[in-house]
Amino acid sequence: MVFHRRLSASLSRRAFLRGGLASAAVLSTGAGLAGCGTAAVPPKQAEAGCVSQDRSDLEPTLNFSNWIRYIDVDAKDPTKRPTLETFQEMTGIRVTYTEDINDNAEFFGKVRGELAACQSINRDIIVVTDWLAARLIRLGWVQRLDTAAMPNVQRFLLPSLRNRSFDGDNRLAIPWQSGLAGLAYNGHETKAVRTVDELLTRRDLKGRVTLLAEMRDTMGLIMQSNGHDPANFTDRHFDLALEKLQRAVRNGQIRRFTGNDYAPDLAKGDIAACFGWSGDVIQLAAEDPKIRFVTPESGMMIFSDDMLVPNRSTHRANAERLIDYYYDPATAARLAAAVNYICPVVGARDEMERIDPALARNPLIFPDDAMLLKSKLFMSLTEQQEKTYEEKFRRVTGG
Repeated sequence: MVFHRRLSASLSRRAFLRGGLASAAVLSTGAGLAGCGTAAVPPKQAEAGCVSQDRSDLEPTLNFSNWIRYIDVDAKDPTKRPTLETFQEMTGIRVTYTEDINDNAEFFGKVRGELAACQSINRDIIVVTDWLAARLIRLGWVQRLDTAAMPNVQRFLLPSLRNRSFDGDNRLAIPWQSGLAGLAYNGHETKAVRTVDELLTRRDLKGRVTLLAEMRDTMGLIMQSNGHDPANFTDRHFDLALEKLQRAVRNGQIRRFTGNDYAPDLAKGDIAACFGWSGDVIQLAAEDPKIRFVTPESGMMIFSDDMLVPNRSTHRANAERLIDYYYDPATAARLAAAVNYICPVVGARDEMERIDPALARNPLIFPDDAMLLKSKLFMSLTEQQEKTYEEKFRRVTGG
């Protein structure tokens, strides 16, 4: 879910997107959840019943799992990640960094068995989107962090990301980056697309549109187009949005539902317009200004990808040091200059002025009040709501 501009342009996620994405990323949220058996409620864990022993003092190591190309890389050597290199030099902690998260539901399917059984998943930090973070927290599958060990987080975490409903005291899920879901189009292939309804009904776009397999983003955008609030909606509101989606599918307007892999199709003109994520699209726009990210007139969806320490990780203290390191404003600015999603760190914008003044003024990285007012976070769901809505969405999308 990331894009990259100046620090390592030739080896950024942009090149990766143009080369195509692993087919696993195509898995829809519904398909992934179905595959891992959400019909049965996973067993919850209690902190006292799943004790994690920390060995950070004895083992200066850390296993960090993240999304593909969601960190800065060296322009000359893509195996090097400058901010991680600096952290290792500063602390002596050796970080094994793995880009093995392509899709939230798919990743949940990979780790749920071990976490449900209170077993190690051989990862000390994982980065997942806020809704999955909320689920893992609800199941009791993540460790509580020591806020005193993360002074930068306490000082510099954006006020808008504090005290979220699933982590009221900011010690279970710490934002890595945030992002926006909206419209995108290729100006070589179509005239401007300004509304969700245009995307779903315009005849010149028929069969040349993709939507996101992420239920919360696609349904949230459609609910907004109906004048309903995805942060506070009813079953009826959801069903009305689903009916609109079903009409578009039935009429052949939608080619398919995607993960990140809409981006190379958009760049090549294989599709004309889509629902997309801000970072991916602006990354492509850096190479081709005809590719545009658009705030729908009805509004956007906003999300965060969060860092969590799973149960049975034995390096929690090392993880806390890395999390806090990325909340130093100078480090946060270096990361934001590479990935160009919404930076969650107060003070990073001033540091960005020294790196790239244009990025410092980009409201998709440092949103102003007007942009935030047009952005909604999808409502927190109960277990039953999550199951019901995912099943309904899957029936329409074919996931």
